[in-house]
Amino acid sequence: MENSKTEKEVETPAELAARILPEMTDLLLLSRALTHRSYLNEHPEAIEDNERLEFLGDAVLDFVVGAWLYNRYPEMPEGDLTRMRSALVHTEQLAAFAEELGIGKAMRLGRGELQAGGQNRPGLLCDVFEAIIGALYLDQDIEGVRKFLDPILVKAAEDILLNHKDEDPKSKLQEWAQGKGYPAPSYITRSSSGPDHSKMFEVDVYINGIVYGTGMGSSKQAATKQAAAKALENLHITD
Repeated sequence: MENSKTEKEVETPAELAARILPEMTDLLLLSRALTHRSYLNEHPEAIEDNERLEFLGDAVLDFVVGAWLYNRYPEMPEGDLTRMRSALVHTEQLAAFAEELGIGKAMRLGRGELQAGGQNRPGLLCDVFEAIIGALYLDQDIEGVRKFLDPILVKAAEDILLNHKDEDPKSKLQEWAQGKGYPAPSYITRSSSGPDHSKMFEVDVYINGIVYGTGMGSSKQAATKQAAAKALENLHITD
């Protein structure tokens, strides 16, 4: 009963295209972008999962976001542009884009992933967003991608600048440690829990043999970043 309810709530590729990608013409390509490998295992009629499109979309995003930043902020130094691009293409940010656009409900997942809440997992949302960008590039070329991303990037970039989200807590913590004459921070995974498709990681950051912060996340990268941010908070470093 629960499974049939979940399947009913899945949005079709055509419905998603009508809602957020009205100029997309190749719905089979979009369907592939929405297909996780777990779905492929249970539906042999589905020809290919979205991993190749994800690979392409990742490269397209790096270029388009870099060019967008270069043109939008003509006075911004190279280092700041690099940090802004990193913030805009970070896993959590791309997942937030996918969530805002309601892409999760169109993802084609296997039963296990659906039951584990895969439609809301940042890692999977990030992957499907990249895959959609790859599909859009093949369907509409680079201009189609730019047109789709522009309003999303404007809002996100303003938020990043306003709330200093482009600042990397790991870099800031390393600068603090070096300033004190300490060795570089080291990040140790304390534990990982949950099934392979939905793991949570807990990471400690050590400086000079002392734990300064602990972070949790759905990836080691996210947990490491949170640990560094927690260390900065514990050290009362805000600027």
